[in-house]
Formats: sequence, C-alpha cells, structure tokens
Amino acid sequence: MKISEEEVRHVAKLARLDMDETAIEKFAEQIGSILGYADKLREVDTEGVRPTSHAIFLNNAFREDKVKEQLDRESALANAPEQEDGAFTVPRVLG
Repeated sequence: MKISEEEVRHVAKLARLDMDETAIEKFAEQIGSILGYADKLREVDTEGVRPTSHAIFLNNAFREDKVKEQLDRESALANAPEQEDGAFTVPRVLG
C-alpha cells in the first residue's frame, strides 16, 4: 500500500506540522514501507489462533502482601526534623 505525498501534506496540516518537500517525500516513502509491511502480515494464516493482548505470557511482578511488625510512633518520629502531638510537622504548602 502506498501513501501519496498529498496525503502526507493533509495529515501534516491536520497535525499542524510544518514540513518541507524533502520531509514530505521521506515520510511518504517511510509510511509506504510500513503500510506495505502491515499489508504483508495479512497474508499470514491465523486460522485457529486465539486473539491475544500480549505476545508473551505476563506474570504479576508484585510481591505478596505480608503483615510485618511496624514501627512504634516514637521510633518513627525519632529522626523527624519537626513533630507536634505525635505527628510529623511539615511546611504549609497552600496559603
């Protein structure tokens, strides 16, 4: 499948891209090659192949949640630059 330079100009105008003639010729050639390759993929026999969302099987990479011992309040606040009433004190962001 080939894409014309006029079609490239039209898409460039829609995308508000300023392209010179050299770039238009280059894009038409490159896009034409990509479309040609995609067209070639249509020739592949996919009868009996289930549609997939990924080419490979994906596993969840997250670790299992496990309950662990937590810090007591005093230990958590031990190195805090500022604290008040058992909580971290941070600078006010909104006035």
